[in-house]
Amino acid sequence: MAKLVSKTYGEALYEVAMESGVDRAVSLMEEIRCVEQILKENPQFDELMKHPGVPKQDKLQVMEKAFRGRASDELAGLLEVVVSKERYRELHAIFAYFTDRVKEACGIGVVYVTTAVELDEGQKKAVEDKLLKTSGYKKVEIYYEVDASIIGGMIIRINDRVVDSSVRTKLDGLTKQLLQIQLG
Repeated sequence: MAKLVSKTYGEALYEVAMESGVDRAVSLMEEIRCVEQILKENPQFDELMKHPGVPKQDKLQVMEKAFRGRASDELAGLLEVVVSKERYRELHAIFAYFTDRVKEACGIGVVYVTTAVELDEGQKKAVEDKLLKTSGYKKVEIYYEVDASIIGGMIIRINDRVVDSSVRTKLDGLTKQLLQIQLG
């Protein structure tokens, strides 16, 4: 359900932003980063907006006072709609969906790479070069994670695509094959 909500609201914001062009969408993405930073630095605000005992009208007034005139009309409008529809809990997911759509439109890929050991800068550069060459993106944002349980190799995730060349996955595959062999 939350994924559907984030897609619906995020897509609506994306379409409104893209009516003015990619530059406007990028500008709005930067504005969203600032709003997220403000929310992160003020957890009491977040608690107030999520509290079930605070009337919706009070939440709307607080949201309007906090962002109307300080944020763009599109973003302030989204925030008010999200609060009025009682979808504030999905706000970060909405922002993430919008940001992903804008990055996709700009040719920026978000990639998650998991390795068994920390990669040095040369290896990271080689991974980035290979991803740029094979993915069709103009630029990639790569987030590295170390997970010793994969034993070796790497797992690369771009959007919904996963390339798993880890030793653990290969061993699991061999184990399944060996279990299927029937000794006669």
